[in-house]
Amino acid sequence: MNLKVISRNVGIALVVSALFMLLSVFVSLANGQDSALAPLLISFTITFAVGIFPFIFVKKTPHISLKDGYWIIFLSWLLSFVFGSLPYALWGGPFNVINAWFESVSGFTTTGATILEDVEALPKSLVFWRASTHFIGGLGVVVFLLLIIPNSSPVRLRLTNMELSSLSRDDYRTRVNKTVSIFAWVYIGICVAAFIAYLLCGMSVFDAVCHAFSVCACGGFSSKNLSIGAFDSTLISAVTIVFMFLASIHFGIIYVVIVTRSLKPLRNAVLRFYVTGLVVISIVASIGLKYSDLGLSWSRAFLDGTFHVVSYASTTGFGISDNSVWPILPCFMLILVSLVCGCAGSTTGGLKVDRVMVLFKAVHMQNLKTLNPSSIFEVRMGRRILHDEDIYPQVLYIALFFLLIGFSTVLCLLLGDPNNHALLGSLASLTNVGPSLGSIGSMGNYNAEPSALKFVFSADMFLGRVEIYPVLAVLSSIINPKSK
Repeated sequence: MNLKVISRNVGIALVVSALFMLLSVFVSLANGQDSALAPLLISFTITFAVGIFPFIFVKKTPHISLKDGYWIIFLSWLLSFVFGSLPYALWGGPFNVINAWFESVSGFTTTGATILEDVEALPKSLVFWRASTHFIGGLGVVVFLLLIIPNSSPVRLRLTNMELSSLSRDDYRTRVNKTVSIFAWVYIGICVAAFIAYLLCGMSVFDAVCHAFSVCACGGFSSKNLSIGAFDSTLISAVTIVFMFLASIHFGIIYVVIVTRSLKPLRNAVLRFYVTGLVVISIVASIGLKYSDLGLSWSRAFLDGTFHVVSYASTTGFGISDNSVWPILPCFMLILVSLVCGCAGSTTGGLKVDRVMVLFKAVHMQNLKTLNPSSIFEVRMGRRILHDEDIYPQVLYIALFFLLIGFSTVLCLLLGDPNNHALLGSLASLTNVGPSLGSIGSMGNYNAEPSALKFVFSADMFLGRVEIYPVLAVLSSIINPKSK
């Protein structure tokens, strides 16, 4: 393990966070030097100093080993969480150490779970910092690093696979640096478009920036206590649905549609599967809301049902109504979509609809082999034939995902679960959805959860965001330091 190489690249990630802290300082100055000015200024100074030191004094090298790459990913996220919690902890209020850590992890992993009961009581600069952690995390600390790691480095391809998933490269076959650039520019484009759309819908500049940062990252932090529902605007809700959907689909598809000016890429098999699922589940959830005791009109039931299905499927977690009073059927629909979530090559968390589709096709193929053992069958994703080496890692990931949910749930029960949120909290955290049901639902928060559970949930968020394998690789290198 080359500590110099690792420290230099991790330092870059910290510098990025420090620059957004500096922007938050300017927001504080623009708002009459609010109460978060000193915490943000101190946090910026510490984070920038730690980040810039190895960047200046460690010589740049084009050679990065695979093990170094794993460590860069692991430490970039971990140290971003640590330094990102400083503004909260120094400001105080509801932010003790564990709450500051939880809010930071939730922000950078774009989970959107919060301990705050009154977001609007925070100074605007701290609200801006919360939204900024979503923007940084959505683009990915590792993506920032990939823009800097030399193209000649053999680890760059492996890092891209880990951050964007090998499934996300099916629709645009290009060089790795081109792939990363596409991801970054589409992401920024969605953010800018969302900002403009929110302004046109009547949001203030500040609210538009915060919600654009959240929606493009599939995050969910809002500047309002009632989230999108605070604006009481059907137009804003509809715009949010559109951008939550865009941020949850394969960025390569968006890129190709724009570049070719053709809708043919929308015929993608995974996208059709995803859209069909969203439409069917939204209809079922809306019908369930209409025929409940809530007394909703058809238009309101359809808006509430569609908004929350897309919100949970995209792992954004915005809300326009309180799902803690919903009947069982639409609540079950939300849990279902929060498991599967959006597409690979997007900013969503969860299993990804691509993996679920691979699983369904693999099960179908195995069933056909059982009935016709002498025949040969193929698994196809669109025009692409999947081989065992393509299928096995995806099926294994799904199995590992559910094992982690089970382990996290049992651990929470052992540590004490007074609010009966062990399963729901573990699921919402590992999928990076954030809100779940009940008191931790669309209008709820995690403040009442014990500190031990908040730490477990934050670990789940981390594992879900980096898709488990990089963390396992680092743990394996610690256990067996001689491995290459």
